[in-house]
Amino acid sequence: MGTAIGEIVPREEISLELLDGRTLGFDSFNIIYQFLSSIRGPDGIPLMDSHGNVTSHLTGLFYRTINLVEKGIRPVFVFDGKPSELKGATLKKRHEIRTEAIQKHEEALKEGDLGEAKKWGSRALKLDEKMVADAKELVSLMGLPVVQAPGEGEAQAVQMMKEGKVEGCVSQDYDALLFGASTLYRNIGVTGKRKVPGKNIYADVAPEKILLQKVLSENGITNEKLIWIGLLIGTDFNEKFPKIGVKTALKLVKEHNSFDKIIAVSGHSPDFDWQEVMEVFLRPNVTSDYKISFSDPQKEKIVQFLCDRHDFSAERVESSVKRLGEKLSEKSKQSRLGDWT
Repeated sequence: MGTAIGEIVPREEISLELLDGRTLGFDSFNIIYQFLSSIRGPDGIPLMDSHGNVTSHLTGLFYRTINLVEKGIRPVFVFDGKPSELKGATLKKRHEIRTEAIQKHEEALKEGDLGEAKKWGSRALKLDEKMVADAKELVSLMGLPVVQAPGEGEAQAVQMMKEGKVEGCVSQDYDALLFGASTLYRNIGVTGKRKVPGKNIYADVAPEKILLQKVLSENGITNEKLIWIGLLIGTDFNEKFPKIGVKTALKLVKEHNSFDKIIAVSGHSPDFDWQEVMEVFLRPNVTSDYKISFSDPQKEKIVQFLCDRHDFSAERVESSVKRLGEKLSEKSKQSRLGDWT
């Protein structure tokens, strides 16, 4: 979900070619959910192998990641760790949304309404431990780094940026900005067009670059006040203040230099400890104990994993692994010559 500050976030449309040579930290759970939502049949049912295992996320991770690598991007996949206890309400709400979506999807299938089935199927998303383990295994076999965060993946990616290990965070959610991401990239793992929520129309999807400093300067706020806006309109760690949208929140934080004062003028007494939520963003649970290294893809093990275990096309997988290996080898040589950091 994240926090809905998009309306006040200036952005620049870019081409993927501009990311050539950049090492980027991918919010893995976020991008996997994108694949689970978008890579489905016309009836809204995700791709599965002959054993009933969902493979939509593996399809996206494999083929779309190779496309990104061919553009010169060096992806580092950062996986979420244990969620904060403050996230309990959000996780409960997501479970309720998923349960309702599953029910409506089943009803639409019974009625033969494929349009409704696809709509609700894309919302019936569930990422279990096996799917996460499979994702990590595949990425590792592809020769790409896997970093296990102790807490939020976005926060860990930001820590890696601060340590100079990656040059940007890739996520659809704006939470990375609240965690202090100096550069956020969106729409990197998606292609083509995307359905506009609540409407039967589709919009072009273009990669975006967002600079935190530009967000702050154009809105005339500090990083702390950006987090205040998140607190007012809701984050994964707290409920929103009633009747306050992002524009009103921006006005309030610009008019007042104390969140206690904002609470007073809002007329709402939040049922969460706002200072505790601030701490989540200002001092998140992250680690510096990780390693980033790229290696040659393990062709035989990838074929065994995708084809033997999950029924992927051997011909297509072998062809794709060859492309991946050639690109990583090419970039490895450039790196040794000092052309690629």
